[in-house]
Amino acid sequence: MIQTDILVIGAGPVGLFTVFEAGLMKLHCHLIDALPQAGGQLIEIYPKKPIYDIPGYPSVLAGELVDNLMEQAAPFKPGFTLGDRAETIEKQEDGHFIVTTQSGLSHKAPVVIIAGGLGSFEPRKPKIDNLSLFENKGVYYMVKQPKDFVGKKIVISGGGDSALDWAIYFAEQDKTQVTLVHRSDSFRAHKDSVEKAFDLQEKGLMQIMTHAEVTHLSGEGKLHQISVEEKNKPTQQLAADCWLPLFGLSPKLGPMANWGLEVEKNALVVDNTLDYQTNIPGIFAVGDVNTYPGKLKLILCGFHEATLAVQTAYKMINPDKRFTLKYTTVQGIQGF
Repeated sequence: MIQTDILVIGAGPVGLFTVFEAGLMKLHCHLIDALPQAGGQLIEIYPKKPIYDIPGYPSVLAGELVDNLMEQAAPFKPGFTLGDRAETIEKQEDGHFIVTTQSGLSHKAPVVIIAGGLGSFEPRKPKIDNLSLFENKGVYYMVKQPKDFVGKKIVISGGGDSALDWAIYFAEQDKTQVTLVHRSDSFRAHKDSVEKAFDLQEKGLMQIMTHAEVTHLSGEGKLHQISVEEKNKPTQQLAADCWLPLFGLSPKLGPMANWGLEVEKNALVVDNTLDYQTNIPGIFAVGDVNTYPGKLKLILCGFHEATLAVQTAYKMINPDKRFTLKYTTVQGIQGF
């Protein structure tokens, strides 16, 4: 059995930052994640995608942010159980929790901080009869290595930030043909991104088809052609090496939904007036996995939530000790 001060479920960016904040208070963390490596969705879905809203970084690649967070946490020597999903949680008579993973490995801690992001997730797939024939053979639901798509004929479907971001990115690459297909003429993406996409179309670097959707895929062994139905126009056949239907992810809490925690719209309800604790004392939820009035699903908000959760965790673990907050500019960083 693995024992620690704080058991963190989820090794994404917020989980990793929890290690740092706990370390400043001389608390040790062990992290559990179903993914085989730390970094959560930043590594699994878009490691090469730039992020623009991290304080102090005008732009930072998702993978680079994870590397920096790992380096920041390293002095505090966190433990990791990766590639193994947390399945059950049981509260013991001594107040500690035992979390058992899918493989049967047990972890014990007085405090559990859930930083599970969106939980387990699946891409929202379009309803096309022969879709499964071309999955990973021209049809991809996420971009892990952008270089694999450069120089190809790409069709991207969707009207949100992810669809617009990747359409713009690939349109700016040499010898890459991009067509953006959206079922409406109203986009959910940031206004600046929409304006930039139409500007690229005017420059001949991108084709945008609105009131349109992909209806059929063709090819032998891999994708070669896509059928697109556009409003008031005959069906068009587009040559395509890749189709990216970026309609978002369908999040699921997975086993956490059965832990007796209060759930609202697939997220864990927490008290945001103090420390982001759930309805079970000693179990906190931080980052995208939680919900409360005014919740914003931003990484920087998760960092704030983790910081306050750790403050209360310290008091629970050390009820007889008084912690005095000192700025890192004064006390520095002292690892274990």
